[in-house]
Amino acid sequence: METDNTAINPLSRFHPVIAQWFCDRYKSPTDIQSEAWEYIQARQHVLVTAPTGSGKTLTAFLWAINELATAKLPLGRTRVLYVSPLKALNNDIRRNLLQPLEELGACFDQHGQKIPEIRVLTRSGDTPFAERRQMLRRPPEILITTPESLNLLLASPQARAILSTVRTLILDEIHAVFDSKRGTYLMTAVERLVLLAGEFQRIALSATVNPLGTVAEFVGGYQRQSVAAAPAYVKRCVEIASSRSAKQYDIRVRCPLPAASRSSSESIWDALVEAFKTKIGQNRSTLVFVNNRRLCEKIVLKINGNESEPLAYAHHGSLAREIRQTVESHLKNGWLK
Repeated sequence: METDNTAINPLSRFHPVIAQWFCDRYKSPTDIQSEAWEYIQARQHVLVTAPTGSGKTLTAFLWAINELATAKLPLGRTRVLYVSPLKALNNDIRRNLLQPLEELGACFDQHGQKIPEIRVLTRSGDTPFAERRQMLRRPPEILITTPESLNLLLASPQARAILSTVRTLILDEIHAVFDSKRGTYLMTAVERLVLLAGEFQRIALSATVNPLGTVAEFVGGYQRQSVAAAPAYVKRCVEIASSRSAKQYDIRVRCPLPAASRSSSESIWDALVEAFKTKIGQNRSTLVFVNNRRLCEKIVLKINGNESEPLAYAHHGSLAREIRQTVESHLKNGWLK
């Protein structure tokens, strides 16, 4: 379904202060933001697909923030549920939401207005017990979680009560799970949420993924229709907003050659580590992705083997929350190569 994005400025439907803040910070919407907001503002289900860095996450959240800031969505209850398969990403999302909320608060103050407090909390295996209890007493307006924690929340009579008021569901990184058992696990939780909260808007975010129609159907699922004789199920309509902007990638496939004098069992790893160190020396920060935790630990050990100070730190789910958060903060602050 094609939309004429030039007919209506999507920012015109936002509160004037929020629209002004967006223009001051980002100048103008990207193509995917303009297209997706047409569907989001109309309360339609939508699959938003665009390359990394296109503003998909802000696209999904900004209209909900607008509705909360203008009291069109009553506060004091969880109204927006964000689900990501990456636990580490959830902490980033919370930080990336708190900054715009602080900036919006300052903008409203400058215009002699007040923005209500919009609370953003995360719920995952890392969340301390005290924070979980506090969350039940005072639910956040925006809750950030994972597929596994969502299922746990729905299984708890006390915890699932905070989900009964959800009006917007944001499914991030949907391309990472839609063709796996974990994706099925996520969507069964979403349908259980429908039984609890009723129908809500579904916004799925994805990097470039195909086939779009199949992914959209996966996100929408089936809605039960009231039929006297027997229940009937129909597919929910999910619109597709796809970025048309081109993004250039520099992809290189390399295989460092092992030295002939080394033993065959270790030569490839030593050669890889030498290549990694060369790359690390050229960059401010470097991420090295591996297939499993054991390999992660092995490569970190080899990179740091002859160094006076550690160059690399491991980061995976088996590490304590405090260690992972320290590694993340050191990398972002430039203290870790």
